[in-house]
Amino acid sequence: MAWYAYCVAERQAFPELCRHRRPMPLTNVSGLFGNQTFLFPASDLAVIVSEHSPEDTARLDQQAAKDHARVVADCFKLSTVLPFRFGTTFQDDDALRRSVRSNQRHFQANVERLRGKAEMHLKVLVDDICPGNSARDMTVGQQYLTSLRESASRQRERQSKARALSIQMHRMFLPLAEEITCKRMDTGKMLLDIAHLIDNKTVERYQNKYTSATLELKDCRMQLSGPWPPYHFVHRTTPQHQHSA
Repeated sequence: MAWYAYCVAERQAFPELCRHRRPMPLTNVSGLFGNQTFLFPASDLAVIVSEHSPEDTARLDQQAAKDHARVVADCFKLSTVLPFRFGTTFQDDDALRRSVRSNQRHFQANVERLRGKAEMHLKVLVDDICPGNSARDMTVGQQYLTSLRESASRQRERQSKARALSIQMHRMFLPLAEEITCKRMDTGKMLLDIAHLIDNKTVERYQNKYTSATLELKDCRMQLSGPWPPYHFVHRTTPQHQHSA
């Protein structure tokens, strides 16, 4: 029996596993393609899975990705979860047990680190401070070199602006950890994609801070979603920043 894996969870969060060593149905949660989900016990952990056939691999489309995220979100309501990447499968029971056994220490350390935590997701859209992008004249060496220098200068200024804004966001929201990416959009705007790790108990406070930030930063368009399972922080222990233009 092949298994499709959604996430690792805490076994203690599911009382039905107390006296069982074999997979147990997870009630009221349907998996990909409407399949029944199961709690697969593995030491102090449980892996949420559903049956998987070779034909299912070709059906892993955008809707399947949404269903994967839905199952993880449903489990997150009950337990700390460590989401698997979309499309993760195990060929049989033994392969799943071996994987959990070999990663046991890593899984348990991450469960401890992320217990009681959630991810909030911010998208911040701002005007590009250097919207110009002068055409490079490939036939005139001096003009081409000047254009290259201007382009490099614009990129440095964008990166500086993105860092300053991300620092401002950090001071406003005071997350436990963060991951930030920045890119220039085709519309000429800059988009900061920010994931913040916070304590579950502070979700309402975070939402209030977001309301204040939207009033204070009138030159930014902001969008908030969450709380989510800590997707961005399962494999990371330090803040991550990435800037591109």
